[in-house]
Amino acid sequence: MDSVEMDSVQLFLDQIRPRSDAEVSWLKDVFSYVTKQLCPLLTGPAPRFADETLTGGGVCSDVCVSLSVCVVKTLQQNMTVTHTLPVSYRLVSVSELVSWQHLACVSHLSWSTNQHQAWAREVEVSLPGSKALPRVNLLLIGCLREGQGGEWRLMDSSGSVRCEVLAPSPQWIDHLIFLPHWNYIPHNASGQDEAGGSVELIGSPVLLCSGPDQGLAVGAGAGVGPCRAVGVREAAGLLNDRVRGQRVSVCGQVGSVFPLLVVSGTTFFCFMLTEDKHTLPVLVKDSSRLWWSQCVCVGQSVCVTALRVCVLRGWRGNNILCVTDYSEIHTNYTPTHTPVVDTHAESQSDTTPMTTSHADDVDCEEAEPEREVVQSGVRMKESRVISYQGTVTEVVSEGAGLYMIDRKVGLCLAYQPSLRRRLRAGDCVQLHHVHFLYRPCLDFPPSMLCTCLRSSLRVTSFSRAGGAPTGSTCPSDGALTRLLLEKNTGVSEYLWTCHLSSQLSHSLVSSVVEQQCVCVLSWKLMEFVWRRRGRGRRDIYSEMLDEPHTCPLTQYRVEPAVPQYISVSELRWSLQSSCWSSVSLRSLLPPGGSGLTRSDINTALAWSCRTLTSDPQTGESFSRRPLLLVGVLELPSPTSEHKHALQLRDGTAAVACVVTETSEEEEGGCLVCVHQFTMVTERFLQSDFPSYTHLDQDQFITHKHCRVYLQFSLDHLYILSPSVAMVTHLRQRGEESGGDVTDRKQTAEEEEMEGSQTAGRKRRRKQPGSSHFASSVAMTMCSMGGASRPCVSVVLRVEQKEGVAWRNAGEGLEEDGAGLVLHFSVRAAVIGPVVSWGRDPKNGPMIDKETEGEKEEKVVLVFSGVSTRWFPLLQSGCFYRLVAADTQDPSVLIGCGVSGRSGVELYTDSTLQVRSDWRFHSLTHPLLLHTCRQALSPTVLSVSEVLDSSSELVCFQGVVSDRISLNDRTTDSGHAPKGVRLTISDQSGRSLQVYLDLSHTPYPPGLLPGNTLLLSAFYRKLSRSGGVYCSHLPVSSVTVMSLGDTSSARLPPAPMMHLGLWALNRKQRGTVAEVRGHVVCFLFVQLQWSCSLCGRVYTQSCSSSQCRSTSSVFQSKAKLVIDDGTGEAHVWFSGALVRPLLGLADSQWEGLQRALRVKGHIRVYPRGQSLVCDADNALLHFLLCVCSSDVVCHPLSLTCRKHNNQRPEEMRRFSRGDRDFMTRTTPPLQLTCLHINPDCYT
Repeated sequence: MDSVEMDSVQLFLDQIRPRSDAEVSWLKDVFSYVTKQLCPLLTGPAPRFADETLTGGGVCSDVCVSLSVCVVKTLQQNMTVTHTLPVSYRLVSVSELVSWQHLACVSHLSWSTNQHQAWAREVEVSLPGSKALPRVNLLLIGCLREGQGGEWRLMDSSGSVRCEVLAPSPQWIDHLIFLPHWNYIPHNASGQDEAGGSVELIGSPVLLCSGPDQGLAVGAGAGVGPCRAVGVREAAGLLNDRVRGQRVSVCGQVGSVFPLLVVSGTTFFCFMLTEDKHTLPVLVKDSSRLWWSQCVCVGQSVCVTALRVCVLRGWRGNNILCVTDYSEIHTNYTPTHTPVVDTHAESQSDTTPMTTSHADDVDCEEAEPEREVVQSGVRMKESRVISYQGTVTEVVSEGAGLYMIDRKVGLCLAYQPSLRRRLRAGDCVQLHHVHFLYRPCLDFPPSMLCTCLRSSLRVTSFSRAGGAPTGSTCPSDGALTRLLLEKNTGVSEYLWTCHLSSQLSHSLVSSVVEQQCVCVLSWKLMEFVWRRRGRGRRDIYSEMLDEPHTCPLTQYRVEPAVPQYISVSELRWSLQSSCWSSVSLRSLLPPGGSGLTRSDINTALAWSCRTLTSDPQTGESFSRRPLLLVGVLELPSPTSEHKHALQLRDGTAAVACVVTETSEEEEGGCLVCVHQFTMVTERFLQSDFPSYTHLDQDQFITHKHCRVYLQFSLDHLYILSPSVAMVTHLRQRGEESGGDVTDRKQTAEEEEMEGSQTAGRKRRRKQPGSSHFASSVAMTMCSMGGASRPCVSVVLRVEQKEGVAWRNAGEGLEEDGAGLVLHFSVRAAVIGPVVSWGRDPKNGPMIDKETEGEKEEKVVLVFSGVSTRWFPLLQSGCFYRLVAADTQDPSVLIGCGVSGRSGVELYTDSTLQVRSDWRFHSLTHPLLLHTCRQALSPTVLSVSEVLDSSSELVCFQGVVSDRISLNDRTTDSGHAPKGVRLTISDQSGRSLQVYLDLSHTPYPPGLLPGNTLLLSAFYRKLSRSGGVYCSHLPVSSVTVMSLGDTSSARLPPAPMMHLGLWALNRKQRGTVAEVRGHVVCFLFVQLQWSCSLCGRVYTQSCSSSQCRSTSSVFQSKAKLVIDDGTGEAHVWFSGALVRPLLGLADSQWEGLQRALRVKGHIRVYPRGQSLVCDADNALLHFLLCVCSSDVVCHPLSLTCRKHNNQRPEEMRRFSRGDRDFMTRTTPPLQLTCLHINPDCYT
């Protein structure tokens, strides 16, 4: 330190008079700070902030002393105790603040410790879960300067930092100021994404050594001062008459402040002056006046000088007032002089036409008005324009511009350019001309506020809370707002997309999130679901300046049935949690369940299913809105519950899927959206209920569990991100490989949007690292590295596929079941030789080399263990390329033949064991060579053809009409029934029973009533009574071909049949048909209380001495003769059909049961004179009268099944007088009634 500086320091200390060594040291630091950081700002050609009392015509050491004294006195004046110095505080330079302060903080010179603690408690109470900003004892002094893009910056000689001010004044610009109360938010804190952070000035700064109030200094030359200002009404008249060189000063109240826009490289903003009912727009595009945007507030009285009238061609050529180089702004202005318009002609430089005006820089075509189409079920609502003031309580998504205000009102800022300072939780905001929307999106709060280009947002109080930054949920944060800028979609669609993006970022598979932009995937899905792709470009000038006001937020759609995304784990939890709680065991029994015996009840309860649809408009669903699922469709994993079914997996869980209409395309490994599906919950219950009355007692349940899976068709899949194989297939078909938002399409859209006058900012050029916006993820069923890997392949055509079963594969295996592994085989034709490749050909087009074989050879592919996961994808008649990686040895894909003795001709095919790392790729028809012949598909029979066939091994197709579990109670319970009996029917109404043995095969999903099944290699058998049924073999396979209405599966309508023709046709056994006729007579009626356990007659107890059952069921049977004019038939009725047959009401039927309690049973033979009825009593006479009444003997329409054990013709002897006659008689047709149809003929 030289002598001059030492003298200056001593002079400074003498003026302050410190009282201790600590104050001396602190004052020396103050003087050093002022000398190094503030005094250099005063050098130069008389800067505006250099007061004459300091400069005196030049900067010297006395200036540093005077400025240091001014700083110390200013600090003392802002302290609670003014007679001491704030030695605990330290002056910090801007560069030190930015470089060393990495945590958000607050500084307040006049605070005491108690005041700070009370302030911190207020923060924690107002924002639960948040912590107050930590306090630091730092002092900031600098000069306020305007920065780029209208921002204000606090500057000293070390650097500058962005400064946010609540109520800025134009008089603060270019002045040295002291900040008594401020926050600092570094660049890595919430709400700040720029390097260097920002200073938030709380309250007004203190001007240092300020001279006379200068306001804003005027540049060289004279302008029109505020004393010559005119009102808005007079100035509005000047817009119609442009006078060259005219400048006008206008005063008025600020009605609207529009956001800063960047269009075609030009930054500008507009504000609206009002007076009574008159409005006047003012355009500010001068880069040296953009900082006015922080000074102009709605409701404030201002005066703007030196304005000129110019033409804004982007606004249909309308005139507008524009600021000039000489314009000034005066806030809180009160007019005191008579307005005068200055029409004095100026110099040549002032009268130059506006050739480089903003109108030229941002000129673009006028947007065509959008025509709104009101669709079915969609309501269009008008938004309301309001003003609102509240506190930000939650930052929902910074990148999407979504916030919560006062914990109940949503705020969307996406239709404005991004804020320079992003909002933080705790900020108090004031909104003007904001659109109020009610329920624009069901995933957001009912009340939503949305800002357009005419809205203004002003922070009235900075947040006191600190905290960690909100994590970006997407690698390209802000992609949604950029897509909104390009596409210009409605607010309902945008909010739905934002919510979907937030959910997908947490539930998608991690590999997808790493390689895909979740925002773009969400946008792509929104365009598919909403079937809309934007409404054209926005006319920003009309949106800001037109009256009446119109913008994208003026109208919005309200769609109550908009789909709702649900993760796989949420879906599984909802289905499993409501599996048993949503059902009553009594509802699982057939009609007349109260009359079932013990075994019938427990058999009926052994298996049941609940099906829910994803769309509540098409069936029962647990959601009021349609559901969407997004995940990777892939092969089953080794831990999957359903071993031979595809699974849909996201980042939360996986669920098995029954997929029908399997195409030749490889959907495996694709990221898909399932927008229409059926949720199936199969319930398995092992119980020992004694009777119907015990169903509410859980102690009779020994075991229960459920299985959950989905059913859907490939037609209801939407591919969001194709696998590598799918990309190859789509490219071969000439289609777009990446869907709607690909690199190619996005580039085209960017070129189309160049020069657009959409709001916000200049379009950013595509960066090299931004390809994840549209790139397709290379996701296949196995890992597919990008490096070249040698491999060999062979093309196969699948001809026959066996079913999956557990096989004993020997010892030493680590599979469950003591050496049991899954196994199946496929018989295929080898199309050509084994071909070597330098890299995996996947499903590329076939080459000639792959078909050079002389003749097709047959091979049996054996799948076991992990390789059995290919079972759901391999289909008969399709072509596949089998690839073995990391080898160039063709022998690995050549099957092994069976050795035989010389002279013996072998007819067996070679076998090939498929390894776990081999891959299959589908080869669709466009990829095949013309020499490839399609395989002849096996003959698929109908149920009727199977019934009439004589073949033992059959392949047939039909609809499941009924399903019954056949558990053996003597075996281990397990998790699924070991036996299942399916009733399969066709369109003719004929049905066939199929028995499945599931003890050695994985449980197959999809065997539900209503589904259409393809049953291959089943054994056709004849029962002892002559009925036809089919049984399952180890090689049998079941494939779900199409999905039906499993919630209410119905048999095909039974055909009409005449009794005479039906009796003659002996081949149609077991056929169901509808018959119509009149009742001839009753042959038999039996009513009985039976023991639910053994079936004996039950009175007060079971009639069997060995049975100790205490429960009984009421059973009824009847037999009558029906005649339709072509013949007669004996029809049997039982259970719930007897009561309506007798024409008894419910009360009469219940009284009949009570009257029969004592005796236990009664038999009635109304027309059998040779048969003996039960004891003669009133009950017997009642039933005889009922059976012979006209109410009972009336025409009926019945659905009946023909008995299989029809008796053959027999010889009978008849006597007439003294002669005997022998004749051949046909026994009556025996039928069982299945249903009494409500319609009958007379």
